[in-house]
Amino acid sequence: MGFATEFNSVCKFKSEQELYELLEYGRGKMVKSGFRVFPTGQKVIAYTPNNEAIAIVRVLASIAEINFQGEEVTEVEMELVRKLNEEEARIQTALAYEMFFGERV
Repeated sequence: MGFATEFNSVCKFKSEQELYELLEYGRGKMVKSGFRVFPTGQKVIAYTPNNEAIAIVRVLASIAEINFQGEEVTEVEMELVRKLNEEEARIQTALAYEMFFGERV
């Protein structure tokens, strides 16, 4: 058991539904496996499940807990600052592949 630190790609969504709720309602949350430390109060880039940059979000809260199934999970609550335009999304996506995701397939 331990904490992993998340920073630049903190909002990499694994669920299309979680991403949809954020973009549709301006607020949302995502659930990550394991205990993680997120930069509460900071603005970060949100990525789709396909590793494409889509928006700037502000992390509002990070709650690490053991759920009823005995799994370590972290819930991250966030608000939408704004969607990225096409050029910003293209550049941020390219940088993320170079820094975090590895080579494009």
